[in-house]
Amino acid sequence: MKKNVIIIGAAGRDFHNFNTFFRGNEAYNVVAFTAAQIPDIDGRKYPAALAGNFYPEGIPIYTEGDLPRLIRELKADICVFSYSDVTYNKVMAVSAIVNTAGANFMLLGPKDTMVKSTKPVITVGAVRTGCGKSQTSRRIIEILMAKGLKVVAVRHPMPYGNLVEQKVQRFATLDDLVKHKCTVEEMEEYEPHVVRGNVIYAGVDYEAILRAAENDPDGCDIILWDGGNNDFPFYKPDLNFTVVDPHRPGHELTYYPGEVTLRLADVVIINKIDTAPPEGIQTVRENIAKVNPKAVVVDGASPIKVDNPAVIRGKRVLVIEDGPTLTHGEMKIGAGTVAAQKYGAAEMVDPRPFTVGKLTKTFEIYPGIGTLLPAMGYGKQQLKDLEATINNTDCDSVVIGTPIDLNRIIKINKPNTRVYYDLQEIGDPNLEDILGEFLKKKGIK
Repeated sequence: MKKNVIIIGAAGRDFHNFNTFFRGNEAYNVVAFTAAQIPDIDGRKYPAALAGNFYPEGIPIYTEGDLPRLIRELKADICVFSYSDVTYNKVMAVSAIVNTAGANFMLLGPKDTMVKSTKPVITVGAVRTGCGKSQTSRRIIEILMAKGLKVVAVRHPMPYGNLVEQKVQRFATLDDLVKHKCTVEEMEEYEPHVVRGNVIYAGVDYEAILRAAENDPDGCDIILWDGGNNDFPFYKPDLNFTVVDPHRPGHELTYYPGEVTLRLADVVIINKIDTAPPEGIQTVRENIAKVNPKAVVVDGASPIKVDNPAVIRGKRVLVIEDGPTLTHGEMKIGAGTVAAQKYGAAEMVDPRPFTVGKLTKTFEIYPGIGTLLPAMGYGKQQLKDLEATINNTDCDSVVIGTPIDLNRIIKINKPNTRVYYDLQEIGDPNLEDILGEFLKKKGIK
């Protein structure tokens, strides 16, 4: 008899696990998905058009809080944990809920979920959200493009809208961000690639996405997997990078599946060593040596620059940081914070007395955010609430620490300046040499 399955997810790894392992698998019947981490992604269906012949009605998506009831009512035999950037305590707490309700608890691994490409694949992941994976991906692409290679990036999923329309998405221009109705979180990942002149794909069905990327109309020599959260790659890598963060020492061994990404890495980049405490850097080094002594270790920094330092110097500033980094990433410092300190802000203003709507709710869910404002924009209402909160806040100016220009999508009524940051290797080994050796080994000219 088929086993009834619930996939526990957050609109990303959950759909990929279904597509690669469960879709078309006669041994299993997926009766539901659950959703967490991202607001307003439950109450939908994984559509029949993507789910395959066994699911003509699609598959409903419920909130994770309903899991015990769902296990009982849907007679679930197995629950598959399928999201990332969570503590081991959280994973096992969910396991306890599942086992108590009578079901088995499952974690799927690379063998059953990685898709093989016809092109060389370089993958970039991280042990936590906010380590610096995106600037690492950009740095790798810049080196490869300078060698005359066509690099097509594929980003970890963020399918928060119409799933059928989002099956395969291609972004080559800023207009494509509008065409695909991107959220702020999506734009933060796609826009930096597009403005640098490389194509990036994303969506829901990652085998279909891979085949499209391999045959991109502008050409493709190498696939670059730009991972998300601290997930391990959806594609089988030929060269695998993982970024670690000495601002959060020890997290590389205590978060799922961050330790997996660390153990899988061919190259580990210790980022932010220009701003992290020495003891944090040393802890990370020791943990890399403990679990992956064969990895090549690169020291890196993400130096900060801004459009206009005068907007910060001596001013009471509101600092806006990347949303997921502050929420489930649990960071207490970001690029905007570093810029405010570096350029002499008089004060970082607390936005909490001025929040409205969904931004108020965000601080209730994540009280540890503190005096920073997360750039939450998963939907139109959140974007409106973000704009209202910024404009309500009693401050002199605004420091925008997100990877995109917020002025392009909302109206800010105060002086503001953007923060920029790129990966910079310190000493040897460096990415130029590592990538050169990789290309030589692969016979790529």
